[in-house]
Amino acid sequence: MKVSELNNNEYNPYYQVYINTLDNGDLNETLVKQCENFPKFMEFIPEEKFLYAYGKDKWTIAEVLLHIIDTERIFQYRALRFARMDRTPLPGFDQDLFVPNSNANKRSKESLVDEYLAVRNSTIALFSAFDSNDLKKIGVASDSETSVAALGFIICGHQRHHRDVIRRRYFKD
Repeated sequence: MKVSELNNNEYNPYYQVYINTLDNGDLNETLVKQCENFPKFMEFIPEEKFLYAYGKDKWTIAEVLLHIIDTERIFQYRALRFARMDRTPLPGFDQDLFVPNSNANKRSKESLVDEYLAVRNSTIALFSAFDSNDLKKIGVASDSETSVAALGFIICGHQRHHRDVIRRRYFKD
């Protein structure tokens, strides 16, 4: 499935910023490509920048990276529930509670790379098992209807969005 095949009614408009970061590539190919490229990006981050935050009340790079991982894990779970036709509405999650309680700043870069790879490989396995009917299934999370396909593209776009923020905000000098 490609981004252009998504309908705007398959996700909350809040997520449009993430969808807009993506080209029109195939969902599974994008998941795999990011799995190959993002760890290289993470490894490129100098150790002296890993705990850097560009402003007061801004996250460190370590916190941003773990936020990407946590969010993917949550959205992957939502996709699984929706694909299996679980109609139970799922609550949202508060990233502003997750991040300070993540202990990201006590983690090594290598441990975050390893965790990213474990989570992304799990996402790839899950989404590659979905057929076209599964991708169209809809569930409710955070009081909004979302398709399984949209969740996959949001995972990809969310990662790209934050990668771009890191490049723009944390490495401008």
